[in-house]
Amino acid sequence: MPLFEMNNEKLEPIKKVSFPLEKDMQKLTEDNLDTVFNLEFVASEFQLNNLRIDTLGYDVESNAFVIIEYKKTRNFSVIDQGYAYLALLLNNKADFILEYNEKMDKSLKREDIDWSQSRVLFVAPNFTNHQKGAIEFKDLPMELWEIAKYDNDTVLFNQLRSPDSNESIETISSKNAKIKDVTQEVKVYKEEDLIKNASNEAVIEVYNKLKDNILNLDEDIKFNVTKAYFSFSLNSIFTYLIINQKNIFLAINFKKRGRLNDPKSLAEPSKHTGWGKHAYTFVVNPDDDLNYAMDLIRQAYEKNS
Repeated sequence: MPLFEMNNEKLEPIKKVSFPLEKDMQKLTEDNLDTVFNLEFVASEFQLNNLRIDTLGYDVESNAFVIIEYKKTRNFSVIDQGYAYLALLLNNKADFILEYNEKMDKSLKREDIDWSQSRVLFVAPNFTNHQKGAIEFKDLPMELWEIAKYDNDTVLFNQLRSPDSNESIETISSKNAKIKDVTQEVKVYKEEDLIKNASNEAVIEVYNKLKDNILNLDEDIKFNVTKAYFSFSLNSIFTYLIINQKNIFLAINFKKRGRLNDPKSLAEPSKHTGWGKHAYTFVVNPDDDLNYAMDLIRQAYEKNS
């Protein structure tokens, strides 16, 4: 998609410039890993068992390691390389924990990590149609991100989304022992997996209305599904949503502690730091005022815009 800069009501094209080396993409991403991917930076060029990981990150939200690989060339297999890295991670858990603890000066334990949420990100200027087609599985723990740099110092990270598919990676796992081993431990959760937590249609109806209203706040809002919750993000996550049997639990995150306009005192400051340092939580029941709940969510959205 071409980009333009407005100059006295006239649009002037912004030229795309290339990254001379993979290392240039890597350094730019690692220096801004929290901003771009909301990840902790753990290590660069982490080598183990004759495999080298470009960037090792950690997702505090899902308590899982994330491997990032950068590609200037187009002749690589997403599936083969992705599962090779995941197999390396799952077969050498102690080494990854040790690397994290040494670099972050923390004491992460094996049981603290949700290995089922491990994933691999590929970052490249472009991908082939074959590579794009390779991610068209509903449960593939890999993502493709295109990176572009422009001559006005603008940088674009764009995730390539695969169309909705019912085909599972398990259909080809029987032919590849490495894929089979990884899929037994790594799981990509879908919307229907969490909706099953509701005990009645009224809760599901509330969820669908809230989801639609949140996404209508901005066309750039990203909707994500994790093992335990749904999240909505723009520059960062501003709303977490959990479907319970009889109601909806919501956490809204302010970038900075701000005064929440909540005359009904529906929300309270969160004691759980995982939702964010300045988060508020509240519960929505099927008979509650959804417009009021959306007003609280909108405030969090505006604080994160």
